Amino acid sequence: MLTFFRWLVRLTVALILVGVAIVSLAWYFAIRSLPDYEASYAVQGISAPVEIVRTTEGVPHIFGQTDEDAFFALGLAHAQDRLFQMTVLRRAAQGKLAEIYGPGAVRADDLTRRLGLYRNARDSLEAQTPQTQAALKAYANGVNAWIEQINLGARGRGAPEFFLYPDDISYWEPADSLAILKLIAATSTTQIRHEVLRARLSMAYPERGSDLISAGTGARVPNYTSLFPGARFLPTESTSAGRRWETALAGFLAPGAGSSANGFAAAGQRTAAGGALLANDPQFALTAPSLWYLARIDLSSGGVIGGTIPGLPLVLSGRNTGLAWGITPAQIDDQDLFIEEVQPGDATRYRSPTGWVPFTTRQEVLRIRGADDRTITLHETANGPVIPGAQMDIAAILPAGHVATLSWTGGHAGDRTMSALMGLMTATDRRAAATALADVTAPTVAVTLADREGVAQVLAGSQPIRNPQSPTQGRVPTPGWLAEAAWTGIQPIPATLSDLSPASGVVATTGAALPGLDSPMGQDWQSAYRLDRLRHQLDSREVHSRDSFIAAQNDIVSPVARALLPLVGANLWYSGEPAAAGTPERQRQDALALLGKWDGAMSEHLPEPLIYAAWMRALQDRIVRDELGPLADDLDELFPQFIERVFRDVNGAGAWCDVVQSAQTETCDVIARQALDQAILDLSGRYGPDLASWRWGDLHHARHVHPALGDMRGLSYIVNLLQSTSGDGSTVARAGLLGHGRNPWLNVTGAVYRGVYDLADPDSSVFIISTGQSGHPLSRHYDDMAELWRRGEYVGMSLDPALARAAAAGVTQLLPRTE
Repeated sequence: MLTFFRWLVRLTVALILVGVAIVSLAWYFAIRSLPDYEASYAVQGISAPVEIVRTTEGVPHIFGQTDEDAFFALGLAHAQDRLFQMTVLRRAAQGKLAEIYGPGAVRADDLTRRLGLYRNARDSLEAQTPQTQAALKAYANGVNAWIEQINLGARGRGAPEFFLYPDDISYWEPADSLAILKLIAATSTTQIRHEVLRARLSMAYPERGSDLISAGTGARVPNYTSLFPGARFLPTESTSAGRRWETALAGFLAPGAGSSANGFAAAGQRTAAGGALLANDPQFALTAPSLWYLARIDLSSGGVIGGTIPGLPLVLSGRNTGLAWGITPAQIDDQDLFIEEVQPGDATRYRSPTGWVPFTTRQEVLRIRGADDRTITLHETANGPVIPGAQMDIAAILPAGHVATLSWTGGHAGDRTMSALMGLMTATDRRAAATALADVTAPTVAVTLADREGVAQVLAGSQPIRNPQSPTQGRVPTPGWLAEAAWTGIQPIPATLSDLSPASGVVATTGAALPGLDSPMGQDWQSAYRLDRLRHQLDSREVHSRDSFIAAQNDIVSPVARALLPLVGANLWYSGEPAAAGTPERQRQDALALLGKWDGAMSEHLPEPLIYAAWMRALQDRIVRDELGPLADDLDELFPQFIERVFRDVNGAGAWCDVVQSAQTETCDVIARQALDQAILDLSGRYGPDLASWRWGDLHHARHVHPALGDMRGLSYIVNLLQSTSGDGSTVARAGLLGHGRNPWLNVTGAVYRGVYDLADPDSSVFIISTGQSGHPLSRHYDDMAELWRRGEYVGMSLDPALARAAAAGVTQLLPRTE
């Protein structure tokens, strides 16, 4: 027994030592990839020495002799801090995620290949201006210079993720940056999903399905089954695993996921200091690291500072010495699905306006980590590429013997968007900026501009040219064999969204709501609330300051809550003696009492936002469940204008409240009371019966997910960031909700970058990103801005070289190398 005990002790000690050795080695190799910000590097590709001065927050300030040298250094700085993110974004745009992630990424790669993002990017390279081509080449050389330094210095493969996801890092090419911009364009639009939802609603409830989604334009949805008599309403086959947020974020960006932003500005006559103010906050999925990265570069035209995306040699939102700009994705209807009939007995041909013609086909090979290569055949028609039914619930609307194809403004070669955005960085005023933006194709963006003379907003991009005789006008998928249904091309959107000198001195946009347009350019239905709230914030003050813009950008009052609660609860508030303590009636009364005094602020510290959110979710589900059946499970968002229509009984929409399967006729008040009781019961099961102790932040967590490691047990606690947050999907400080699963109130999208630019005192301008500058989980800059971001705070952004050097936490020297 003694001998056994001794050997057990020895084995335990040995295992501990082995464990310590493994952890020590892992730590050693991981920290090898942390860049030294005080180092000097001899690199090939620059004409003179370049300085990269990093502030205490890790923001690089780049000083070079030429524009090409500056873009070279930006590429190197991006690669130092975000190399894994850059390679993943490139793979997502190329359709090569499965090479590192395995079979789980095949579906994403398949869609990207069919959209042809990388192929179109290569074809667009020659269309760029000479200056843009030079910048793209210099940027690629800078990325490659850092990859070379990794190889020469054995710097831990460049990022710790490469130890778990082995990757032979190929050198960066100019087309890679163009492909990432294409991926951003594909991510920004949600029109495929919306067309599919409209078609499904039309089939599930032909009489009133359009009530749910026609509130934005007032246009009724065409009857889908009349267009395709063979179509039948089908539930989707998507599983909970297929809808997992972490899976969708494997490439940081996912086509069809959607993005948004706020952009607003005030001219000098509306500001305390007499200079223009501008604020912008692009909103994407919350990831760790953030999609965005802060940087300043010195160009021959002057300094430029603001938010960048690693992989792109662009400051997408920021300012130079005379101009500030902010970009907001504009949700115009830039995509149409077409339903093509496949020839019976011959799957190689489809029906066209002139008869049966062959598909254009090509084959590509998907290489899959841990599995055999897979050859896919890509089909294309005159209307565009065939999109598999497994994507975005398309299978639920496909008649037998048909396939879906996509026409999209971003699917065209010769796209000069990169050159347009490059020109925006060097523009000196609003008019020069508007001229540069005329070359934008996709994504279509509303660009807010401010200079010393005033403010403006320009809508830049392309729109489809549809035949007036089209039977659907893009609202639902269209028969592909009808000649009048096909696009006749794309055309630039008329450039001016608002006058370059608006009389009010204030401009504002929230992307989906486009002010200043005579006719809608999309079918989106929930755009007005956030824009109205933002306009209220701006109009409530005659004179603005930087602090008032910061307050507006971080506003957490829900305009939807303010609109719906008095309407939905109009006949539920009680008078008289309260019910007995501990009864459901008393809980309902207490909940209504709290909501009756609430101002609509979606504060993480209050119980009212949680009660309201749970009530509205339960209410919408009760209203639509009996009419829509399984489709109700796929409604991941609240449709507030629909609820307004129902409770106001607009055009008979109050009929939704009556439960069809019930013998009695239910009123909307009855449904509202039942929904509130259900919400309180569910929340009581989670947090106990004391409503006053509940907190919105208990469920409304911002989860910044690491796309590669965030789903790994153990590592997820290190690489993911979890914070309680305020706001919701309708607040100006947008905090979009997951919408399904055990916690549908998880905050999964938000302002990954915020900037407020003050042209009266430019060096008082501020910006912030949602995590930190570094993508390395062991870096102190991995999450050092996350708490500031959560609290609505910022860091300073200055173009003064002396200030940058005075606050320098490290200076990297790049020296020309001659061979």
